[in-house]
Amino acid sequence: MIFINEVLLIIIGILLFELIVFVHEGGHFITAKLSGVKVNEFALGMGPKLIKFQKGETLYSLRLFPIGGFCAMEGEDSESDDDRAFGNKPVWKRMIIVVAGAVMNIFLGLIMMLIFLAPDKYFASNEIAVFTENATSSQQLMIGDRLNSINGYGISTSMDLQFALATAKSNELDITVLRNGELKSFNQVKLPTVEKDGKDIIQIDFKVKAIENNFANLLSQTFLTTCSTVKMVWASLIGLVTGQFGLNEVSGPVGMTSAISQATAAGLEKSFMDGFYNLLYVMIIITVNLGVVNLLPLPALDGGRFVFLLIESIRRKPIKPEYEGYIHAVGMLLLFAFMIVISIKDVIQLFT
Repeated sequence: MIFINEVLLIIIGILLFELIVFVHEGGHFITAKLSGVKVNEFALGMGPKLIKFQKGETLYSLRLFPIGGFCAMEGEDSESDDDRAFGNKPVWKRMIIVVAGAVMNIFLGLIMMLIFLAPDKYFASNEIAVFTENATSSQQLMIGDRLNSINGYGISTSMDLQFALATAKSNELDITVLRNGELKSFNQVKLPTVEKDGKDIIQIDFKVKAIENNFANLLSQTFLTTCSTVKMVWASLIGLVTGQFGLNEVSGPVGMTSAISQATAAGLEKSFMDGFYNLLYVMIIITVNLGVVNLLPLPALDGGRFVFLLIESIRRKPIKPEYEGYIHAVGMLLLFAFMIVISIKDVIQLFT
């Protein structure tokens, strides 16, 4: 029975990942069609075609390897005399088309988060309800305090609290709370730690007030927690650039697969639905991650293409396509090189 559940979750995981890719490319596709751009091919997956059919001017295909997809628009990477070519459309329409994929990924994260949170009877607030016995934080904090920030990281959801504690370098924290309508800051608030796998894990020594799950609270918590996910991804990227996080804390496809399998296996120890919700949670992180990263102003990413369009709108004329193509090609090579390095690191970590 456990083996069957594992196989089912693997299939569900692949389908969810393909859904993430489909939504991303679908964002480009829908906005391109609405903008009057000719789409030559819409593909799900990469490599040889398994299924294909022509409908109107667009070829739709399902390809062998479920690792991506693409929306090939006329005149996207080269000059074209077709009036419906991507490059011949107004710059504001092209901007919308370029960012639509990433925006749709974040929107998908919102829908997945709604499904993830819906079964909960209660949600965790950021208001302190009661302290545990011998709580050290009670020396400075009080019942009724609403957590505002920890070490400068804003706290509005339980995800914010977990991320702030996980990235803290010490269990003595700088905490800001909202008390009686006023912000109050406390330095070196001490929290207990528990050793796990040779690391000291910071834990809270208080419980927060519960929020009842009703329709209004479900919608608000879905929005807030999705925003927390976006903020967490962004903070992680900044931490990587500033050196707060090292390459050992970055994962590529191999590490991602390992994380998914560990999360689902942990859930399956309880039940199939626990395994599914663990899998769904990881997929939420992946789709939001894809959306945020794609908006970065780097060559070969949607954000990089948006920068070129922004420059074009300011200059009133486009940068030569061949120059832009060279820059994106170099960016793609660097991206592939980075992914190879990370994948090698992931494989080494699997065996060590």
